[in-house]
Amino acid sequence: MDLKQRAEKIAGIARDAGKLALEYFNDPNRLRIEQKGHQDFVSQADRNVELAIRSALSEQFPDDAIVGEEHGPTVGTTGFTWVIDPIDGTTNFVNGIPAWTVVIAGVCDGKTQIGVIYDACHEEMFVAARGQGASLNGDPLRITSDRGIADGSTGIGFSHRTSTKGTERLIAGLLAEGGVFYRNGSGALSLVYVAAGRLLGYSEEHMNAWDCLAGQLIVAEAGGVVEDQNADQMIADGGRVIVGTSKVFPDLLRISEVAFDGGSA
Repeated sequence: MDLKQRAEKIAGIARDAGKLALEYFNDPNRLRIEQKGHQDFVSQADRNVELAIRSALSEQFPDDAIVGEEHGPTVGTTGFTWVIDPIDGTTNFVNGIPAWTVVIAGVCDGKTQIGVIYDACHEEMFVAARGQGASLNGDPLRITSDRGIADGSTGIGFSHRTSTKGTERLIAGLLAEGGVFYRNGSGALSLVYVAAGRLLGYSEEHMNAWDCLAGQLIVAEAGGVVEDQNADQMIADGGRVIVGTSKVFPDLLRISEVAFDGGSA
């Protein structure tokens, strides 16, 4: 099975998972919610949707490894690893905000080979396979914007894993150059908004692999610029994520490095 066929299978799995998640989202009284940390929530929807994805992956690709946010890793024998976030944007999800996604990435040889992100609330399916482009609901995505930082919105993210200071400096840096910032509580959704031309770029000091690998590939395959990273290392440790249009990326990288390195140019 080639990458394109695999991506099609994964899109189907993501769509089914999104339907299940949407049932929970539309009936919030069913949700049992726990707090893992500061502004870090998990519900039984997260756990049950991940189990459904794992079951489907095991049926379609029984010898591949699986890494997910809510359950322990499954060892494989093929060198191919599926990295999943059943609901990226759980805080939005449990508070009735329709800004969350199902995220599945396929990794092999230290590179993300497949990226699928499904926004069930708006029925938007973003898919990419390495070297074969990216699409939104089957239509090709191609970033053509020549706008600069001051001509649109730049997405930012923040989590409890880092100090607030870096994000404060990032916001100040964007504002100082005439830009504006946008945060929707789902890093994966923000990344595909870059691929779709809705945002100029996205920057976050630290993201986990299940939140970012799929979106980074979709941006790259749509013609955007993504910091080069080893996907296996991201699975192990997470890391900084900066993406953007070809025009915006150099400025966003500079602003982000100053912000995250302590404010010194």
